[in-house]
Amino acid sequence: MDQSVWLTLTEAEKKILSVISEVGHTTHIPVYAIGGYIRDKIIGRPSSDIDVVCIGDAIRLAEEVANRFHPKPTVNFYSRFGTAMIQHGDWNIEFVGARRESYKHDSRKPIVFSGTLEDDQLRRDFTINAISISLNVENYGDLIDPFNGLEDIRNKTIRTPGNPDITFSDDPLRMLRAVRFAAQLNYNIELQTLESIARCAERIRIISKERITAELDKILMCIKPSIGFDLLFRTGLLEIILPDLCQLHGVEYQEGKGHKDNFYHTLQVVDNLALKSDNLMLRWAAVLHDIGKPQTKKFEKGTGWTFHGHDAVGAAMVPRIFKMMRMPLDHKLKYVQKLVRMHLRPIALTQEEITDSALRRLLFDAGEDLEDLLLLCEADITSKNITKVNRYLNNYGKVRQKLYELEERDRIRNWQPPVDGEDIMRTFNIGPGREVGLIKTHIREAILEGQIANERSAAYQLMLEKGQQLGLTVVMNLEANTL
Repeated sequence: MDQSVWLTLTEAEKKILSVISEVGHTTHIPVYAIGGYIRDKIIGRPSSDIDVVCIGDAIRLAEEVANRFHPKPTVNFYSRFGTAMIQHGDWNIEFVGARRESYKHDSRKPIVFSGTLEDDQLRRDFTINAISISLNVENYGDLIDPFNGLEDIRNKTIRTPGNPDITFSDDPLRMLRAVRFAAQLNYNIELQTLESIARCAERIRIISKERITAELDKILMCIKPSIGFDLLFRTGLLEIILPDLCQLHGVEYQEGKGHKDNFYHTLQVVDNLALKSDNLMLRWAAVLHDIGKPQTKKFEKGTGWTFHGHDAVGAAMVPRIFKMMRMPLDHKLKYVQKLVRMHLRPIALTQEEITDSALRRLLFDAGEDLEDLLLLCEADITSKNITKVNRYLNNYGKVRQKLYELEERDRIRNWQPPVDGEDIMRTFNIGPGREVGLIKTHIREAILEGQIANERSAAYQLMLEKGQQLGLTVVMNLEANTL
């Protein structure tokens, strides 16, 4: 076996591959390890999936292999495609019969025919995923690489085994996979392959939004997501997939004044944030934080370019974008929408005299998402002027410290009113209504403004005073009863 692969195998992998080899020999089914598993072994990338291709019945092979393991794993098979999957310990082992494929123009679902090993390697998306290693007794460990995938790994190149126009037209999702691999592995897409993606970009429309979003999620989770998003933009895929983001691109000038390119600013923010957090939805918030700028862009004489209200407009756009991308319409949507709506507030505090009232309101509104909001806002500080960036970051650090000090003292985060609606209704013997809301708001505002402490006795006294102003009569003194 090629030493670069053999030396990275664990004892568990060696045993698994040995069992597969023995079963292939006794059943007279030629077997090979192939695809992403071999690629990851060569480059030293962690993997828990083993891909096996055989010249024959893959389901029978999987069942025979499963019989050799203790405890015996369940064989999940898909007879339509002639594939099977078993899980052994931490390993997912997939078996597939070597095949050729053909495609209808309006579908990425292949029509499958039995084929040779080279047929199967040719149908693979990229040369780096088309390398196989024999698990057969007579040539165990021989590397079979008809399309020079090993050389492409050495050169860090993404290239298709055959004509890229055919590869991408047959299965347009491969265009996104090319971009994703380039971003994940920090590889370059070979020029002819890149040009083919641009030519075939429109074909991405036949792919479901769910699959597209799954690839975007993987790109977003890369160490440097901007690599992938820039490739999507330059090939024309992003204009089809997420046109709102493309609207941020470009710089407009009036009276010699121009604004920054908000598309590449956004990519920088995403990269900055990726250094600090692996929270996928937080990274989506970074992607969308300035999405409202194109709709709010305005040139004001004497001031220059402004984007007033882009935070609110952007937050209003988030549900539509999530729905379009088939993203979760639950608490994750609300989380991203909240961060987009609030992303200017912490930074604004660095540019003015900070009052405790403003800090309390930020703590109250951000709640449990405060740290994520602060990370987003810190990532949003970008400029070619390093002195300016450092000054903002220094001021921002002061805001962060004051927020933590204030929270430790006043306990505003995840705030629960010290006097609630039930207390108000029992005290004045009234039902739900306008007066209850007015009293609750009055207490909350007094606490946020620092007029009273965030504790029950002060809030209860203020409730009595406000109730008297509204003409309500105390019928039950809860504090007296407690005492």
